[in-house]
Amino acid sequence: MKRMLKQLACMTAAVLLAVSSFPAAAMASEGFTGEYERLIDMADLLTYEEESELLETLNEISERQKMDIVLITSEDMDGYSDIQEYADDLYDYCDYGYGANRDGLLLLISMAESDWYISPCGYGITAFTGAGISYLGSAMKEDLSSGNYASAFYTYASECDQMITMAREGHPFSKKDLPHAPLSPLVLPICIVIGLVGAFLIVGSMKAQLKTVRKQTAAANYVKKGSMQLATQQDLFLYSKVDRVKKPEKDSSGSSTHTSSSGTTHGGGGGKF
Repeated sequence: MKRMLKQLACMTAAVLLAVSSFPAAAMASEGFTGEYERLIDMADLLTYEEESELLETLNEISERQKMDIVLITSEDMDGYSDIQEYADDLYDYCDYGYGANRDGLLLLISMAESDWYISPCGYGITAFTGAGISYLGSAMKEDLSSGNYASAFYTYASECDQMITMAREGHPFSKKDLPHAPLSPLVLPICIVIGLVGAFLIVGSMKAQLKTVRKQTAAANYVKKGSMQLATQQDLFLYSKVDRVKKPEKDSSGSSTHTSSSGTTHGGGGGKF
């Protein structure tokens, strides 16, 4: 009975759209059944213009990507207790999907429960991973909550397009593709304060372990008594500088150069004596 009701709901929605002069979808291309529109707004969330533009977008993406991208809104779950079952049945009985595997996905919005569910099928299961579906929900959540339904549904369409492309290129959407929220400007100051406090505590703990250490006036006081024995002690002069001055010429005298005991040569400016 539920299945018959769901099929009847799809047919009724399609008839209402036609009666209200809603533009018919383009002729179904090979691989699509084209039995029902890819946008069925049973909850009447969109204006006529919004429906027309969104349906055109869904059709373009679906035809180009060769996957049905479907969106259905409902006032409630029409007797279903599980929105997943509801969405899966709608996909099956409206005969959505491309090719033998019926590639595609369907977004169902149930207004009474404020709930949404995405049902992928065929290649849609590969293209729309758990991480991808969770991201789609989070990307639409704010607009759905505030009543900006058209914006939420355009987000759904554009994100689906990107995820299908990623999957075709061999990189289905994964957790590493999730966007990272920008850091708060308070993060850097908080990190600096935490670092300073941590450093202060560590240094303070190390300092507390040095209670027996005191400043000494002589280097020898830092040597523990009896721990160092000198067998030999010798002073070595590593550098020496010698200034030589020419001796003044005299008839009878000796010459001398004075070198101090420290090894430094003293000399002076000269001339003749």
